[in-house]
Amino acid sequence: MDHDEPLAAGQIPRQDREVRSLLDSGRVVEANTLFDDVVSRTPASGGDRWRRATVLVYRAVVAWRLGRIPLALELAAEGWTELDSERPVGAAAAQTIGMLGYLLDGIGHRRAALDMTRLSVQVARDSGDAQTLAHCLQRLGGTLNFRAVDAPEEAARQIFGEAAVLLEQGLELISEGYVHRALLGAYSRSLAGIGELDQAEKTAKQAGELARRAEDWWGQAVSHWVLATVQRARGDLAEARTLAARSVAEAEKINDTSLLFRFSLDLADICNSLGDAVGEAEALRRSLKSSRTAVETLQEGLGQALEQRRLAVQAQRLAMAAQEAAARDPLTGLANRLGLERAAPQLLERTAARGRMPWLVLVDVDWFKGVNDDAGHAAGDAALREIAQLLRRECRTDDLVARWAGDEFVVLLVDANEDRHNVGPVVAERIRAAVDDHDWSMVLGDIRRPTVSIGVAAGPAKLDQLFAAADIALYRAKRHGRNRVEVQPSLNGGVDGGADGGVDGGVDGTVLAPEQPVGLE
Repeated sequence: MDHDEPLAAGQIPRQDREVRSLLDSGRVVEANTLFDDVVSRTPASGGDRWRRATVLVYRAVVAWRLGRIPLALELAAEGWTELDSERPVGAAAAQTIGMLGYLLDGIGHRRAALDMTRLSVQVARDSGDAQTLAHCLQRLGGTLNFRAVDAPEEAARQIFGEAAVLLEQGLELISEGYVHRALLGAYSRSLAGIGELDQAEKTAKQAGELARRAEDWWGQAVSHWVLATVQRARGDLAEARTLAARSVAEAEKINDTSLLFRFSLDLADICNSLGDAVGEAEALRRSLKSSRTAVETLQEGLGQALEQRRLAVQAQRLAMAAQEAAARDPLTGLANRLGLERAAPQLLERTAARGRMPWLVLVDVDWFKGVNDDAGHAAGDAALREIAQLLRRECRTDDLVARWAGDEFVVLLVDANEDRHNVGPVVAERIRAAVDDHDWSMVLGDIRRPTVSIGVAAGPAKLDQLFAAADIALYRAKRHGRNRVEVQPSLNGGVDGGADGGVDGGVDGTVLAPEQPVGLE
């Protein structure tokens, strides 16, 4: 039970309102034609997000009424997303939330629909706008009426009673227009539900007469449905059948599947009580038609959800691939500087949590500029790829191997099962020996084969601290003749460092003091 006349003032574009007016008057073909033009004009993004959300949800409701299910779901999803972007405040927010609740109820998302309509009333009360509050109360009252119709008898009366209180509040706020008529229609159904049949009949007739004068088929359909309910409760089944048949025809005329389903079921029940098999069959046919629409909507929605999930997975994979590509060196396939900086904090934290000592091995190719000059950059690139493969071979799968920059590589040794006091120097010496013993003739021919100088550091420290310490050791290795491993004193106050057991020294056991950096080449 919904209409959005209060939104007309500054919220909904004129042509959108014209489409709704045509639809409520039963001129569905004209409404569809005009809607094609309307929906091609996308509401501007930015600025007033609530107004954009309002227009999107309004159009979703219209698309739903026109049977354009994929478009309705798309517009509803976009409008709902806009709603989630800000805290709901003001009359426009209340109207839009209420409209979305009405649409969700029609789609079958009933729990969310009731939550939405209750929230709209709360926001409307806070806004202080009487007309908006009346409209939100009408939606909530109408939603509760339909819940009561489907509820067990013992619960129905209580739900109808709650709806009646809300709708009566709405009627005290507004005395004319579409929302007033809708409030009267919904209130009359609540009265019938709590057994006040005379007052329900009087109110329904008043709502129906006002709807007739306004050529409002929606209002007339609701009025005839309530009057049929009253006559059925009184035992006048023949009159109830006549009124229920009118409500079905009017709901069908305005293409409201939710009303059509409800009204057709009631008509079928009345015909069954009368022994009218033909009437019952026709009513059930119409009910089946509307329920089939609901099922098709559900299937369409599931299909769209699956397609959106497929696209989301594709987008996620592309994003991950792009992220991985950004963190990987294209020449060697190793992690690059970004990849190392992203992964290192977590690896260091995990290693510290297990009570183990992380090691950082900093590898620099000796005289690499000469390799490029003598053999060419292509050969130089091939040499770097060979060194990357040697690094992978000498390290474990859990170790992080990265190309830091140019001819410089980094190995972060974590979760070492070996003796924590010498694993760094041991691995570093394996790397140095592997490069020194490698057959370079296929890559570089007869030119001078490359070697590596390596600096090693350990300690419960951050990446930049480990790197700075290893860098000092690397400079020392360069200074003392290259093609060697040097170990910087531990950052935690001194652990064994030399590969041969020397304390805080190089692989030959010499105790070395840190020196000022010199050129690496």
